[in-house]
Parts: sequence; C-alpha cells; structure tokens
Amino acid sequence: MLYIHWNPDPILIDLGFIALRWYSLLFAFGIFLCFLYFKKTFQAENLPLEKLDKLTIYVIVGIVLGARLGHCLFYEFDYYKDHLLEMILPFRFEPEFEFTGFRGLASHGGAIGILTALILFSRRHKIGLKFLLDEISVVIPLAGASIRFGNLMNSEIIGSPTDLPWAFVFERVDMVPRHPGQLYEALSYLLIFGILWFVKRKNLKVAPGFRFGLFLVLLFLARFLIEFTKANQVDFEAGMSLNMGQWLSIPFILAGAGIMYYFGKAQKQ
Repeated sequence: MLYIHWNPDPILIDLGFIALRWYSLLFAFGIFLCFLYFKKTFQAENLPLEKLDKLTIYVIVGIVLGARLGHCLFYEFDYYKDHLLEMILPFRFEPEFEFTGFRGLASHGGAIGILTALILFSRRHKIGLKFLLDEISVVIPLAGASIRFGNLMNSEIIGSPTDLPWAFVFERVDMVPRHPGQLYEALSYLLIFGILWFVKRKNLKVAPGFRFGLFLVLLFLARFLIEFTKANQVDFEAGMSLNMGQWLSIPFILAGAGIMYYFGKAQKQ
C-alpha cells in the first residue's frame, strides 16, 4: 500500500551559531495569532492596549512554565525529582554540563499555566476573568493547531501502527506506517475553533464563562479520543488502561461540563 512517507528537516534555517526550527516558528506563530485576536478584542471593548502587552507577557510565561513543569512532573518525575534545577533551566548538569533547551513541554501543564496567568492578570489589572477566559477559549485552538503542526514537522508525538491508507511513515523514527496523531489533533482543533467562533460571531445567548466551559469539553474530549491512536510517550504508560494524556484530560472535561452547567443554570434564574 502507498503510504505517506514523512521526513522533513525540522530545522528551517541553520546559521551555525543558532538554528531556527519549524517547531519554534509555529509555536511563536500560535502566540502571535492569540495576540492579534486579543488586539481586536481589546479595541472593540475600548480596553487600553498597553494592558494587552502585559497580558501577552503573563500568558507566555504561563505557557512556558506550565508546559515545562507539567512535562517534568507528569511524564519524567523520576528523573527531575533529583534534578530540580533542570526543570526551569535549559541545561543538563549530568553526566556533564550541556545546553539542552527545554526538551519536553506538556499541553496539560500549559493549560494550567495559562489559567493561572489569566487569574493573576485579572486580579492585578481589574479585567473580568470570565471575559478573558471566554475570549482566549476562541483562539487557543488555533494556537494548539499551530503547535501540533510543529510537532508534525519534528516527527514527534507519533501515532500507533496502522494500515490505513493515510498512514504516515515517520522515517526519522522508523519505517512503520502510523496514525498521524499530530495531524488529527491539529485538524480537530481547527474544527473546535470554527465552533467557538460561530458561537461568538452569532452572538448566541450564552452566559459569560459558558464558552470557556464548552472549550474545555471540546478540546480535551478530542484530546482524550485521539490519544487512542497515539503511541505511548513514556515507558510507564505501557501498563496503563488509559495513558497519561487521557487521565490528565478527564479533570478538564469534567470541569468544563461543570462550568457549562453552573453558568447555564445561573443564566436561567
């Protein structure tokens, strides 16, 4: 069967002293999309744009710290519990000093980091938290899709073996036809963006905060289901009935359903 052979160079430009990777570019592009969306939103709400600059810093720090700590705590705790500084510093000290960058970011940790950043920003700058959560819910799926395209260019977070005609052969990994899990996620996130954009643009009568709950349910339910097509990311997942990504998604799904119920019920009263 004719499968899709996939072997792009993950480095877009190599200047010798520094290399620009597709993943880094697409990660930054996702953040840029969020910035553009919030710029239009702040202008429409007559909010000062200088606060948007501060919000951007809060969110970037929240994403990076949350995603990094999430990976270290959820996926490689056995190593990082003895190397605490390496959680937040892009260096490895053993067996010898090495600049590694941040090898490992977990999206669930990034979600917690963003939520924490928005709570802190809301309290500091007196902008409604439900407003911020509803608005970021619309554009985060776009950023998530961009990041998953970056994973695809890196040939990472690969799927489990399959004989489906659209299977990818990730030649940098092995020659086994596999589900393109990154592509499944990216496309599902684009669909979720379309749904949330429709809800916003059609001015559907939903309570403040409801869109955030809907976002949590849609995005993490998609993540939960797509995980069935993915290869395990770490060895300890082999003996688990659900993998780590699925277990971490369940609280977000339940929280989203609870938020939708709570705010939906409050609107009817």
